Amino acid sequence: MSPQELAECISASGAIDLISTDVFDTLLLRTTRSARSRIRQAEHLFSRSLASRGWQIEPSLLITARAEAERLAFRALEAGRSGEVRLTDVIGRQLKLLGLPASEIATRLAIELDVEKKSLVPNRYLANVLLANRHAGRRIVAVSDTMLSAEDVRELIHHFYVPDLIGQIYTSSDCARTKRRGDLFPYVAEAESVSLGRILHIGDDVRADLKNASVHGITAVHTPRPIWLSHLRKANGALALMRSALSSRTQFAKRPPAPLENAHAFGRFVLGPIVTQFCVRIWLYAAEVETHDRSALLFCARGGVGIREAFERVLARLSLPLGMRRGNFMVSRLVAARAAILTRSSAAVEELSREFRGRSFSDVASAIGGRRYSLPDRWNEPFAAGDFLDMLFHSSGEAVLSDIRQQNARFERHFSKLRNDTSRILLCDTGLYGSTQRLMASAFPALSIETIQFARANYKGHGEEHFPKVAGLLVERNCYSPLDIHSCVLRYWHLIESLFEPAIPSVRSFVEDGEDDVAANCGDIRYGFIDPGHRNDLLSGALGYVDELSIEGAVKASIDTELAWVRLKKAITRPTAEVLHCLDLPDRSVDFGRPDVLNVFRPHQARPTLSRLASLRAELWREGAIAREFPVLKHALLPMLDSMHSVRAVIAR
Repeated sequence: MSPQELAECISASGAIDLISTDVFDTLLLRTTRSARSRIRQAEHLFSRSLASRGWQIEPSLLITARAEAERLAFRALEAGRSGEVRLTDVIGRQLKLLGLPASEIATRLAIELDVEKKSLVPNRYLANVLLANRHAGRRIVAVSDTMLSAEDVRELIHHFYVPDLIGQIYTSSDCARTKRRGDLFPYVAEAESVSLGRILHIGDDVRADLKNASVHGITAVHTPRPIWLSHLRKANGALALMRSALSSRTQFAKRPPAPLENAHAFGRFVLGPIVTQFCVRIWLYAAEVETHDRSALLFCARGGVGIREAFERVLARLSLPLGMRRGNFMVSRLVAARAAILTRSSAAVEELSREFRGRSFSDVASAIGGRRYSLPDRWNEPFAAGDFLDMLFHSSGEAVLSDIRQQNARFERHFSKLRNDTSRILLCDTGLYGSTQRLMASAFPALSIETIQFARANYKGHGEEHFPKVAGLLVERNCYSPLDIHSCVLRYWHLIESLFEPAIPSVRSFVEDGEDDVAANCGDIRYGFIDPGHRNDLLSGALGYVDELSIEGAVKASIDTELAWVRLKKAITRPTAEVLHCLDLPDRSVDFGRPDVLNVFRPHQARPTLSRLASLRAELWREGAIAREFPVLKHALLPMLDSMHSVRAVIAR
């Protein structure tokens, strides 16, 4: 849009008292430099600044810490209901991870603004139109979705324009409202004491500046940037990413791996850095949530008990602050399903259909009710999802329903005591599908519940309506891809669950424990009352790694994590005899109220080769089974299996 067309558009808009303009790519035009490139330059400058004052921190570590802090802050924001990420918070967490004092926030922010000034150019045409309207008596304000404060944005504007061009500046980080959600426009109208219909807004973003402004009755003028500019920025960002990756791999190549003699050593040198990375990401996510809401972080039994142990140790070793209410949560899919069933949740029925495929209605009743029942013959028929709720809430299911209600009432007392008066609840678990999240959200629709976990994958083929509230902090994909190193855990998920789960039963039933408390069959799992590392060499080794970290330990862990993931992928997808010995894990219970167990490896049997090959499909860890059953043929079978996964990953995209 030319200056003349813009002026004519404003003139034709009728009675306008206030003109608001977007800032970035509207009033201040970005060049072809991507955000990744700008951050990379800023971190190199910051690294030099730190070195001049005695802190030797590689730019690649600064880049990684900044990227992690920013990414998880926005992820936490998306799962919430309001607010905006603030750059000072992101930088503060970045510095905390690297053991740097908070006093360095101002230095890093000043560098950020200097880099921005070199990456922006003024939009003189728009400025002249705005200045003319200001002289004509109209108020001019700037409205921007940005992590920067209004003071920072004003510094950037004053760098290019006369001081009196813009009156007030409204940023999403200051106002805790955004244009992209639409709630910033009414806030500006109220602050300026002007009706929404007498505002004209100018901006480049279709959603934030055009659609969301128009919805409120604001006259919106769209000033898009050329599409080729977006392509050039993406290319620039890819180049910056490649440079950062090459720098990181150069460091990685210099470090010799430690020997893996047993499960404890494997836990220490391979899983220890990865567990630390997971815990750091939990903190980054939770720290952002804490800035916006009264919140609670609840670690779900069983895996959450081990996660909590590692998490608290990482917080202590790295001096990471978190005032959020925390507790170990006596919950399971079975317990959550009971609560969801009472709301007649389709999610609960779908979960039961999968878990009890081929079983009878009576089997389901025994699992969720907690005992055997004398039921009419109809209950001995194969389970059918469409009939279950009608049967349960019929008089024939009265005894089952009564037990469900009693158990759920006790569970709700436990849940209520843990969350107290918090308005946002974070569940923390191992993964994968997030069934507990899906069921809990169905059971308690009035509560804001979300889940953070090690990995997220829809291996069940069920609905994904709950996925926006489930964050896989290390892995988010539905199947393993050889090109995604983190996804290797999906090939042997039992390893991650066994790593964190203590030797306690899954939560099935609750009993009264005093006047206000309840106890569960899992025993007392409160933090400090149970040792998750007892008789768990993998976890005790990982905790040993954490316990040796210093306050600057996140730097060491960040470097160690690169090698750890490479070694973990190799161990899972190309296991040796030594690795098989390290990762020979105990059998896993199926749970959900059933006594069934799953064997990591089937017992050795003298069977024909074709029969043994066919049985691999039923193995929890196929690569391990191949290495165990075919010590010679594995050199052909394992690469073949990896190739099949590559094709599957491409098809799944």
